[in-house]
Amino acid sequence: MKSKHLIFLGLHIILGAIMFFNRGLANIYFFSILTYFFIKTINAPSHVRASIILKACTYILGMEVLLRMRGGLLLYEANKYAVILFVVMGFVYNGFNKKAVPYVLYIALLIPGVYLSLNLLDLGYNIRKAIAFNLSGPVCLGLSALFCYGVSVTKKQLEAIISYAIYPLVSTLVYIFIYNPDVASASSGTSSNFVTSGGFGPNQVATVLGLGGFLVTVRFFYFSKTSLLKYVDLALIILFSFRALVTFSRGGVFTAVIMIFIFIIMQYKFMDKKGKSKMLLSIILFFLVAVISWGVSTIQTNGFLQKRYANQNARGEDKKDITTGRKDIFLLEFEEFINSPFLGVGVGRVKDLRFQKTGRHAASHNEMSRILSEHGLLGILAFLILLLVPLSFRIRDRSNVLFYSFYLFWILTINHSAMRIAAPAFIYALSLLHVKNETPRLHRKPLSAKA
Repeated sequence: MKSKHLIFLGLHIILGAIMFFNRGLANIYFFSILTYFFIKTINAPSHVRASIILKACTYILGMEVLLRMRGGLLLYEANKYAVILFVVMGFVYNGFNKKAVPYVLYIALLIPGVYLSLNLLDLGYNIRKAIAFNLSGPVCLGLSALFCYGVSVTKKQLEAIISYAIYPLVSTLVYIFIYNPDVASASSGTSSNFVTSGGFGPNQVATVLGLGGFLVTVRFFYFSKTSLLKYVDLALIILFSFRALVTFSRGGVFTAVIMIFIFIIMQYKFMDKKGKSKMLLSIILFFLVAVISWGVSTIQTNGFLQKRYANQNARGEDKKDITTGRKDIFLLEFEEFINSPFLGVGVGRVKDLRFQKTGRHAASHNEMSRILSEHGLLGILAFLILLLVPLSFRIRDRSNVLFYSFYLFWILTINHSAMRIAAPAFIYALSLLHVKNETPRLHRKPLSAKA
């Protein structure tokens, strides 16, 4: 397991470099991964098929931003469609848990908003694109949750699922380092930085790098058993943290910090006395690494990073709006809900209405206000399903030590980055897994018959 993990990391480091120098490889990479997991899913024994689908989906969400950077997607939402494809295959082979039926209702509650859009969106507007952009994430979430609800995995399988998300994120990390090796030369202010984000949206990049840092942290505390693996994890934590910080996009970083904090508390809480003593040493080492990451990032950004997190501009003056315009978008969307409280304004229409009022094509950063404005009271009910069903599941099943971290990743990410990428949808679904307790079987010698 150790050697296989290190080999995969090495291969994905090379892949990240190749992707930078060969743009045409992106499409080949995407379709090769789809083909590989599709064939593996079809040919898998029934008892491991769910695990393979989970690995396929986490790998796909891990490579999404890298493919968008390289323009390697025929459709912008292709990764979400790919996740939907694999979970539907899961339904065909394994069905789904009857207790997950609220997610069927959740998806059904989104349909009236589509009907409104088809009838009310301006004819000059790309209706298919508007609906796909705004519904692909929510539908991906609903179907993923329906598939994952109560699915049993072992701790070893959970480790593999997490690692399959880490590998393409390492490729993304390598790509960004090659794209911008000199952070200091690209740091001249406190705004989100596209150059240090690999030439792509800092919000999405910080989100996946923060997720990568969290997942490697989980490996460090929960899965890695040898000194070599722990040192590799610590090195990756430094690199993920550094590149997430220097994007100057705070949402993904704050989310990762909260996830890590909750995970450490949950892990420490359920350990025995001996385990807690060992973990304290790991926690001290981890926080030393975190301090180093912050220090290096501050130096490399010429001190602008400190001003960014103090909500100051480049001159050190306090900014009036800590939300960087998100509050205004939220208020406009809430206003549309007040105007159309029952069914909302329709899928994708809130952006069109905002343009008519302000002349700006700003996309929503907040999934809660978007579902409220576009789906009205049905949207409130749909969101309550998403909010409450996992908590109900947790009352009955406390086996997943990552439950709260995954759940919080979803709710925090949709508040600063909506559902632009597949990660919040499928990570939410992973909170609904049941992690089986792997107790070794006791083998007894049969009693010999008396002569």
